[in-house]
Amino acid sequence: MVGHVTAPAAALADRLPEWVTLVRAPNPGPMTLDGTNTWVLRASGAERSVVIDPGPLDEGHLRAVAATGPVGAVLGTHGHPDHVEGLPRFVEITGAGDDARGLDITHVPTPGHTADSVCFLVEVGGERVIFTGDTILGRGTTVVAWPNGDLGAYLASLELLSTYEGVPALPGHGPALADCGAAARFYLAHRRARLDQVRQAISEGAGSAQEVVAKVYADVDPSLWPAAEWSVRAQLAYLGHDGGESTSGSVWLDSP
Repeated sequence: MVGHVTAPAAALADRLPEWVTLVRAPNPGPMTLDGTNTWVLRASGAERSVVIDPGPLDEGHLRAVAATGPVGAVLGTHGHPDHVEGLPRFVEITGAGDDARGLDITHVPTPGHTADSVCFLVEVGGERVIFTGDTILGRGTTVVAWPNGDLGAYLASLELLSTYEGVPALPGHGPALADCGAAARFYLAHRRARLDQVRQAISEGAGSAQEVVAKVYADVDPSLWPAAEWSVRAQLAYLGHDGGESTSGSVWLDSP
């Protein structure tokens, strides 16, 4: 049986590039791991930085990010509040615009966790990293946030990310990973195994998302079942099944 994943999906990166600084938001929890990772990118000799995911509306955190130096531009990996709630206030504090000079940034659409999820492939001086938001986490796996999230789209996004062989993945939560491609392949295998478990649960008579969760996620702390239910609903939609009425509230990311 596939178990709840809490470990990194690939080897940890042994260092961050010299042009990348991590400022972690003080919002740790079951759904945010150690807190939201705010990434500050500044090429050598550049006056201004690019900030990815300014984080929640926490004045202390936003000012800590601003204290790293002048900001030229701000990017968000997706619209969840723990990543971009503080964006308007951060722009107010820093006067950031759209100046990303010195950095070669490619937007990589990766819908699935949410419909608007994107990754950012950044290259400086021949060194490449990819910022994965909640599409690939530094530890554990991520929820497919149904109905805005879509499992078919997520699997396609993971297939795309699996081609970034040897490119470090800097996630929205948790530690940096050494190989985005390896992490994406692990996620793909895990998702496909979970789909097999969902099919088995249905064949054994599970008729609702809650009943599937109870069977498939029996090894998971019940406090995490509401998060698991969103992924199950995405799995049921992918398989063409109706999961019934939802009993859980909105959740964002870390899920089996």
